[in-house]
Amino acid sequence: MDQLLLFLALLILGYVFGRVAETRHLKSIRERERDLRGVMIFSSRFCPPGRVPEQTQLVSGSVVISIDYFKRFLAALRNLFGGPVTAYESLLERARREAILRMKAEASARGADMIINVKTTTAPISQGIYSTIGCVEVLAYGTALIR
Repeated sequence: MDQLLLFLALLILGYVFGRVAETRHLKSIRERERDLRGVMIFSSRFCPPGRVPEQTQLVSGSVVISIDYFKRFLAALRNLFGGPVTAYESLLERARREAILRMKAEASARGADMIINVKTTTAPISQGIYSTIGCVEVLAYGTALIR
């Protein structure tokens, strides 16, 4: 009985603190996206017509985000029954947006207002005996066009 109560307490704490952290992070992301909206990104590898940059430079942004206890539990349940693992979807969305923001911030600091050939890559970071996903790393990179 004590173990069940401990499990439920951890589950509730994981939900509450995970939700608070996720809400704060999303708010921070939205604010920084507004601040960096002047740095445009394109997946095309070609410079836009009429645009002749003085310099080009590789820029990148990387982030590692951990999954909270509650979402890990939900993902384990979903693995039992099958279907989309929505617990990981919001984690990956936040990680991608954060990595892109870090890349845009680096480009802005170097005087660029445009990044072309933008790519992202995602890698799970496993932990534990059963190699469960504990964190996810997202890397965004591209070519900054500096005027």
